[in-house]
Amino acid sequence: MANFLIERGSPGAVLKKNEVRAFFADSPRITALRREIQRFLRDIRRIYPGFGEQPIRWTPLKENNWSHSWRRFFTPHKVGKAFWITPPWVDPPKTRRRQIITIEPGMAFGTGSHATTRGCLEFLEELASRAGGDELTALDVGTGSGILAIALAKLGASSVVAVDNDPTALKVARGNVRLNGVWRRVTLSNCRLEKIAECFNLVVANLTAETILELAGALEEKVAARGYLVLSGILKPQVGQILRRFSSQKFLLERHTRQKEWVTLLLKKRG
Repeated sequence: MANFLIERGSPGAVLKKNEVRAFFADSPRITALRREIQRFLRDIRRIYPGFGEQPIRWTPLKENNWSHSWRRFFTPHKVGKAFWITPPWVDPPKTRRRQIITIEPGMAFGTGSHATTRGCLEFLEELASRAGGDELTALDVGTGSGILAIALAKLGASSVVAVDNDPTALKVARGNVRLNGVWRRVTLSNCRLEKIAECFNLVVANLTAETILELAGALEEKVAARGYLVLSGILKPQVGQILRRFSSQKFLLERHTRQKEWVTLLLKKRG
């Protein structure tokens, strides 16, 4: 149902128990849209009798500055032992023990508050401390807002390649890289993963389990011998499938963390 509504132009849908809420801009198409939704529900009821029999409710919303009202939910927060994540519209916390990452999320994923991003950041912090003064090169696959690439640069990586196939995400990430002053160390690209020639000491992919499986072969190739692979965006029931794909002959599972229903994996490539 949510997919159908989004395909009809809703910028977002909220899923609740026995209810789907979708939002639409007011337009002359609203009457036609209502008919399309009623027709869709009738078709669904032929397969699932009783589905969607509750009345559809339409509620006009008051004018509001929706593009800014969500900002009250994004406040500075700590991640691991190394970082404060903060939006640009508030003054950053005064701290000497933690580094500041300033993120303007825009329309890209990654503000540091989601369990998958936090899991990645905590592992990246641990791996950077292990590397010490050794040269650390990193690849961030599906960079989104650029938060993981920025964190890697601030943790001392000599070079970070951050890729994403979404032009909007790359635009957001480019702004955040400049905002955090790490543009000399971070290279942003829409290059396909298999087209990247070099290998890296550290590869991080905060995607979905399905996308990780699609890219598994290319991800394996990009990790240097004895290098590390951090995978996230994985729901608990999907962990076994991911681990079977990254075979124990090539990778050793060092650790995993679980936050709510999300699991982050830390794998080491065998030498």
